[in-house]
Amino acid sequence: MADQPIQNDPRTYFAAERTFLAWIRTGLALMGGGFAVARFGLFLRELSATPGHAAVRSTGVSVWSGVALVLIGVLVTIYSILEHMRIIRELKNETWQPGQVSRSAVLLAVLLTLAGIGMAAYLTLIR
Repeated sequence: MADQPIQNDPRTYFAAERTFLAWIRTGLALMGGGFAVARFGLFLRELSATPGHAAVRSTGVSVWSGVALVLIGVLVTIYSILEHMRIIRELKNETWQPGQVSRSAVLLAVLLTLAGIGMAAYLTLIR
C-alpha cells in the first residue's frame, strides 16, 4: 500500500467516512441542543406556574436561540453531505489536495463561539 497514491488507499476513504460521520454527529448535537434550549423557556413557565415559585419573566430568547441552533444543525448536516460528496469525487478523480484547512469547521467554531458569548451575556445581564 505504500507505493500506491493516497487517493487509491482505502484508508483515505475510511477517513473521509469518519469525518462525514463526525459532521453528522455535530449536526445532530446542534439540533438536539437547540431543541433543549427552545424548550427551556417552556420549563421555566411551567415552573413559575407551580405554587411557591416566583413568576419568571419570559423574553422568548430561548425559543429563538433554540430554533437558530436547530437550523444551524440542519445547515451543518446538509453541508456535510455536499462536502463529503465533493471529497469522494476529488479522491476518485485524483485531484484531492491534502493539508487544506477546513474552512467550514473554522466557520462553525466561530459561529458557535459567538453564540456562546451571546448566551453568556444574556444569562449574566438579563435576570
